[in-house]
Amino acid sequence: MALIKPFRALRPLEKIVQQVAAPPYDVMSVAEARSMAEGNPFSFLHISRPEIDLSPDVDPHDEAVYRKGQENLAAFIHKGTLLQDHEDGYYIYQQKMGPVIQTGLVACASVDDYQSGLIKKHELTRADKEEDRVLHIDYLDANDEPVFYVYRNSSVINDLIACLTKTEPLYDFTTADSVEHTVWAVSDVEVIRQISAEFAHIETLYVADGHHRSAAASRVRELRKERNVNHIGSEEYNFFLTVIFPDNEMNVMAYNRAVKDLNGLSIVEFVTLAGEKFDITPVETAVKPAKRHDFGMYLKGKWYSLTPKPGIVDETDAVGRLDVSILQDQLLSPILGVRNPRTDQRIHFVGGSRGTEELVKLVDSGEFQVSFSLYPTSIDELMSLADAGKIMPPKSTWFEPKLLSGLFLHQLS
Repeated sequence: MALIKPFRALRPLEKIVQQVAAPPYDVMSVAEARSMAEGNPFSFLHISRPEIDLSPDVDPHDEAVYRKGQENLAAFIHKGTLLQDHEDGYYIYQQKMGPVIQTGLVACASVDDYQSGLIKKHELTRADKEEDRVLHIDYLDANDEPVFYVYRNSSVINDLIACLTKTEPLYDFTTADSVEHTVWAVSDVEVIRQISAEFAHIETLYVADGHHRSAAASRVRELRKERNVNHIGSEEYNFFLTVIFPDNEMNVMAYNRAVKDLNGLSIVEFVTLAGEKFDITPVETAVKPAKRHDFGMYLKGKWYSLTPKPGIVDETDAVGRLDVSILQDQLLSPILGVRNPRTDQRIHFVGGSRGTEELVKLVDSGEFQVSFSLYPTSIDELMSLADAGKIMPPKSTWFEPKLLSGLFLHQLS
């Protein structure tokens, strides 16, 4: 059963929350982060991407970067940009993006649950990214960005949270991308007890977005445990920051692909080989697949619709029948030579609302030769695979809207 706990959030003053809040650290380049934080001393990017305050020549994984993050967080606290609540509590975080409304519980999840498999994964992590997050969290002595978790919808929890969203919010603001962010505090001891008790009936939590942060939190706990001769298991470092959403509110978007070259093939040769596995039809407009197993392809200024030929897809294979797997196994790997999409530098992934426009832009720029649009992986597919202990191909899911960073921090000491 899911163990969650309230915590005393370190969070921004209401009057500057919009200046503090920032996109998550891993959705932008260093150059983009520098530009975004320029002229804004309150931007949380000074903590989540502290390399922006150092010379561009400094390696992003140099110890100086982690020390700078530590220094910047201490300055934010000293100057009163971030203040800590006096009592443990939960928080409700709601996001509205057009017709999409998702409302999650901000809480601390258990490292023990993660290590035991009660919190289920669907992706592998990269050692370098995981190590980066371990050092980042350990130097900050805090979880500065929440992990995005999902649980199977509960009407009782829904009702509890719906009542809480009728109270006065802590924060309510809209970001430049037209997403409205609203936060409520849950401080009533009895309501906190009810929420904890109801989540104790939830059998499983699923990592939607944040595999590296989850793995890093687990490793940081082991580091802290080794350093603490009086470890008892209830210390704050045994828990990590999450926002937990019901599965029925999830907005999963397509995670498209672009490839830099045709693996030495001419356009005719490439299309001929692809035509052995897919029915290929020229179309006049951009292809945004409307159902599973439909794909779009943009090649030399033209769009094509791709559909696997009969017998290509094995519907009994839970991983192989995913659209990301079909494209990888039937085209990207055997024809374009992208054997390992986790490490191959020839492939680029385009997630979320950038959509087909970005695919066209990449190919028309000449930097990429071909791009593909996919139908989104469903949340049911994600949870079913996680329940079966299976791993999805990399970049299978893109959740949007993204959780903002800087609204809550969980201190480990």
